[in-house]
Amino acid sequence: MYKRSFVLFLSYFNRNKDYFECHEVLEEHWKDVAKGVRDHELVGFIQLATGMYHWRRQNIVGAHRILVKANHHLHAHPTSAYYEGIDMQQLFDDLQFAISETKDQKPFTTFPIIIKDDELKRLVEAVPLPELSTDFIHNKHRLRDRQEVIQERLDSLSERQQRRASK
Repeated sequence: MYKRSFVLFLSYFNRNKDYFECHEVLEEHWKDVAKGVRDHELVGFIQLATGMYHWRRQNIVGAHRILVKANHHLHAHPTSAYYEGIDMQQLFDDLQFAISETKDQKPFTTFPIIIKDDELKRLVEAVPLPELSTDFIHNKHRLRDRQEVIQERLDSLSERQQRRASK
């Protein structure tokens, strides 16, 4: 019933506050189910994680901007299969609080996404999470192994160059 990537998102968000990984796992899923659909509700969840990541890293202006966008995207879809099992009213309230706090340049505060469905809670708690240092989670964009991403970009560039050369 629940998409594995969304369960992973919730587990990273609620359990170890790995907002960078939240973004990564859900972005891949979004690309599979709605690639290029910018107003999809998954974009709102991705932006929520991104905003929290920026806020924790003290990029408060950037966090505020992206949290406002997350709020817009999540509200734009009054119903969604992704909202099932989640206390969306509480999430909207918590998101509004985060928007207010970042607007006022307040220090980072975290909140969980409240899960109402027992099965979803069980799935989220069952996800094995790696042991990561707080520093690594807070600065993941700089400390992670990027070799796979770099290789993917080089392969894509090579493909484009080959297509141009064959024209």
